[in-house]
Amino acid sequence: MARHCPTAGGGRLSLLPADYIGHEDAWGEWRRALGGERMHHGWILSGRKGVGKSAFARAAARELVAEIGLAQPAGDHPDILYLSHPPRNDAESKKASDGKPYELARNIKIDQIRKLQQRLNTRPTMGSRRAVIIDPADDMEGGAANALLKSLEEPPQGTFFILIAHRIGRLLPTIRSRCRVLSFPRISDADMDAVLARESPQASGEMRAAAIAAASGSPGAAIDFVELDLGKIHMLMQQIAKDGDPDFSLRGRMAGAMGMRPSREKQLAAIELARAVVSARLAGVSHTEIPAITEAHGALVRLSAQAPTANFDAGLLIMEVGTLLASLAASRSAS
Repeated sequence: MARHCPTAGGGRLSLLPADYIGHEDAWGEWRRALGGERMHHGWILSGRKGVGKSAFARAAARELVAEIGLAQPAGDHPDILYLSHPPRNDAESKKASDGKPYELARNIKIDQIRKLQQRLNTRPTMGSRRAVIIDPADDMEGGAANALLKSLEEPPQGTFFILIAHRIGRLLPTIRSRCRVLSFPRISDADMDAVLARESPQASGEMRAAAIAAASGSPGAAIDFVELDLGKIHMLMQQIAKDGDPDFSLRGRMAGAMGMRPSREKQLAAIELARAVVSARLAGVSHTEIPAITEAHGALVRLSAQAPTANFDAGLLIMEVGTLLASLAASRSAS
């Protein structure tokens, strides 16, 4: 279902759009296009999850629909439509309507795109332009992506699409070819430390250093590391990758650190953390170890892609992650 763009930022970052680090080039390209004679109708905001793409999309959409002499609402804007994961089922929908915490579905559904397209048959409410934000577009189910493609091929007059993509390669090539791409780079360690000090002041210097090392340039991932309490899990992952786990004891401890019923958010964060551990192993390894590292990283990428849509047992998932990490130690001892 399309809903008005919320005024609050997504995720845990509470910064204003102007405070986000690394957005300067994206803002420059966006504003040059906005001031040009013909604004492109489709945009992809591409970069790691947690670098502030959602906040950029919301602020950019407000600039897009604003018109001189037309007062803009301070809260929800009727000409900014925002699509994301809907509630998981009817029971979760009721929780959402009651203002209670609710679980999200794993994908953006085709019905949401179809309802959006019905809405686009009407004129914008306030001015001559309307913005549609899909967050994240790479989580659309197949039918939804194909349905959206029709709107991108023949966009309604005055309608502009802003697609947020954490993994642009998961978008249909035909969607990518119809959009301009704004890239959001990884953030430097020094800037990451400044963000963590401001957003997670409870984190120690040691914890901040571990979060920065694990987050690979994503402030949101670093904040997740602190707030989801991934420090012990990170330590165990590093130990398994270095020494192996022949008696499965380290994998058992890692499963215990994850908890009996970890949230999907924590499971996804743990997979991303394991990818960071594997990537870090590339520094200074022998050429004989590279195939095992590449294979483990590829398997974790596949797990990361499957986890939002597959109904994995949390315990088995973390054991599989541990086994992939243990394969790195085995490859080193065999070399």
